Amino acid sequence: MKIKRRNSTLHRVRQKGFRARMKTRGGRAVINRRRAKGCKRLAPTRHE
Repeated sequence: MKIKRRNSTLHRVRQKGFRARMKTRGGRAVINRRRAKGCKRLAPTRHE
């Protein structure tokens, strides 16, 4: 039997968090799109 995927919040935040998004041009585009859409949460945070 396979081991179920263990979710790590820290890994998720480091990969897809706000600071990670702001580092790259494409990431900044993602944040801007989400801002334009009016999303409450722009990127995953540690305490969501």
